[in-house]
Amino acid sequence: MKNHYLERILTARVYDVAVESPLELAPNLSARIHNQLFLKREDMQEVFSFKLRGAYNKMVKLPPAVLKRGVVTASAGNHGQGVALAAQRLNCRATIVMPFTTPQIKMQAVEARGATVVTHGDSYDEAYAHAIEFAAKEHMTFVHPYDDPDVIAGQGTIGMEILRQHIGPIYAIFVPVGGGGLISGIAAYVKRLYPEIKIIGVEPVDADSMYQSLKQKRRVTLSQVGLFADGVAVKQVGGETLRLCRELVDEIVLVDTDAICAAIKDVFEDTRAILEPSGALSIAGAKVYARREKLRNKHLVAVASGANMNFDRLRHVSERAELGEQREAVMAVTIPEEPGSFKKFCALLGAKSITEFNYRYADPKEAHVFVAVSVRNRDEAVNLIQSLEKSGLRTVDLTDNEMAKLHIRHLVGGRARDIKNELLYRFEFPDRPGALMKFLNSMSHHWNISLFHYRNHGADYGRVLVGIQVPPEEKIQFKAFLSQLDNHYWDESGNPAYKLFLG
Repeated sequence: MKNHYLERILTARVYDVAVESPLELAPNLSARIHNQLFLKREDMQEVFSFKLRGAYNKMVKLPPAVLKRGVVTASAGNHGQGVALAAQRLNCRATIVMPFTTPQIKMQAVEARGATVVTHGDSYDEAYAHAIEFAAKEHMTFVHPYDDPDVIAGQGTIGMEILRQHIGPIYAIFVPVGGGGLISGIAAYVKRLYPEIKIIGVEPVDADSMYQSLKQKRRVTLSQVGLFADGVAVKQVGGETLRLCRELVDEIVLVDTDAICAAIKDVFEDTRAILEPSGALSIAGAKVYARREKLRNKHLVAVASGANMNFDRLRHVSERAELGEQREAVMAVTIPEEPGSFKKFCALLGAKSITEFNYRYADPKEAHVFVAVSVRNRDEAVNLIQSLEKSGLRTVDLTDNEMAKLHIRHLVGGRARDIKNELLYRFEFPDRPGALMKFLNSMSHHWNISLFHYRNHGADYGRVLVGIQVPPEEKIQFKAFLSQLDNHYWDESGNPAYKLFLG
């Protein structure tokens, strides 16, 4: 094999800065996928990713005079932190060019290690081009994030550790793929010693540069890449990494955003660690592959490559995780616009946990309800939809409708025409399975519900906004009804936001 990667990896200088990260069984996830899944916890490195291995191995081998002039790199975050840490330990100057889209947590981590951050472009590739120019102008050394034999060898020490740590045969190792440095290094070591172990790369469906390059047997440049998994948002893989992947990698598996979010949740439930999207890629791929191949009782390894997650992303991850696991069904249901039909519809949902419920009066004959329900699997969602249809309720499955999940669910409603005597109340009740149905039963009365919004935020309390049509002569009766409820409530009829957008 060209470049003698086995020797390069065995002699790599990484342990001045890196630790031998644990290889841990994920018990809950293993039980669910019917295989033993082990996580290689590179998120536990000092910079919370594997990138310090390759960066340090490259920089420690630079001649002192070259190192003294300083180094430059381009990075979406994790490689930049690795270079910054290596520069700090080796006492040299480092400039990191990062895209404007880089999470703030990664920029701050780079600056905290004494490196200079320069922001340029909206993608890694634009930052890369600027970094190359900057290095030439300043006579500094460019440290490539992935397309360099010393960087590849540094990352390859992860493969060495996996084989040393795991007892017994490994069926497959799943590796996240951006530019290809990590998977090239792991594959170069593992395949040299155990060619029967499958090396499976994992990429997002909207950043599949290695998949496309392997398919076309040449380096393909993507016109654009998705930025959710920013750590692997690379438009073009390396020349050396493609050569190694063509020779050594068995397959590339593609996963979508929902699957990545589900994998983040899976790892959290097993370890209480929160991986970044690119850090959870390999776990998402292992699940897809095991299901597709109907694997049973195999030993699988997934590299948990990083944990530099912006806190504000967790809201999005939480919302999409259930969809990624196919444990939430999202539907649009049409019901008759008449008193009692709302409650009847909820009764058809049975004991299922409702995660979201949006409704606004729009038509005197029909009501359109946007509803999300927790289910155990996709089959249960299909059965529920069929049951609603058999009961005469037109139902549209929106579970795979990206616009509905991203936007429509937040926009259902607006001003209602011909709505009279509407009062708006906000209610709060302890949230647990069946709590929403209990609340609806308490609201069972002859007054018409003209607006209803409920969303499960994972909090201890459920919060509902309800519009109720109460004629002026019945307001005393309505107040008496409210006083009998066990729930906390607030009159929002005078709220300016209601008057502007809903009233």
